[in-house]
Amino acid sequence: QTGSASLGQEFAKREIPSEHNKTAQLVEGIKPTYVLTVGDNQYDNGTLAEFQTYYDKSWGKFKNITKPTPGNHEWYDNLNGYKAYFGSAIATPQGKPYYSYDVGDWHFVALDSDPLTDGVKDEQIAWLRQDLADNQKACVGGYWHHPRFNSGQYGDLKAIAPFWDELLKAKADVVFSGHDHHYERIKPLNSAGKVDEANGIRSAVVGIGGDSLYTQIKPREGVEKSFAKHGVMKLVLTGKSYSWEIIGTDGKVLDKAGPYTCR
Repeated sequence: QTGSASLGQEFAKREIPSEHNKTAQLVEGIKPTYVLTVGDNQYDNGTLAEFQTYYDKSWGKFKNITKPTPGNHEWYDNLNGYKAYFGSAIATPQGKPYYSYDVGDWHFVALDSDPLTDGVKDEQIAWLRQDLADNQKACVGGYWHHPRFNSGQYGDLKAIAPFWDELLKAKADVVFSGHDHHYERIKPLNSAGKVDEANGIRSAVVGIGGDSLYTQIKPREGVEKSFAKHGVMKLVLTGKSYSWEIIGTDGKVLDKAGPYTCR
């Protein structure tokens, strides 16, 4: 089994102690193989000084096993702080702020959704299409910052459709995102956002890692569970199946998902 904790992003710029210190303590208890992040790793502007002052003192202890993605707050600093803090081996392991890697029977794509929202996307989409075509693993997962489908205040985001649609063509299994500060688990959806258990992609919004929460949640089609509480995701990969738990800062399990079998 391979356990991975997924940071819910929106990492707060606050003095110790605060919620991001509590979520970091949860990750210590999980003892994951990897830590995955879904963007906005550090508020307010993702500068190197902010990373060193805040992130490094809590989640920084997991830096060597972190597989991060950037969010719009890292882009406020043009990714300079993000790249300087994590270093090229972690932030841009394949030369770009998007990359892929394999874990057991799984192929993961870690993407940069901010250029899509700004309309600059062709290069990354071409890379993603080729990367998925070259994949030899049975299971496919993706993660990035802006959700394609979302019940929070930002709602569904059509700009992210190119990511979603390429992963649909590749019969990907699951996608994780952040941006909205809440958690929700969503049934497999097709390109139009309709439930399609056989052909859609399962997803979750995991925006609960540190900053203040958003409570404006109006569940869209397919939502199985949603709430606004701080915590982390413990993702467990077991061969060609996967499951996860959301663990709250009080140590209680707030949600359980799966096990699901890869398509």
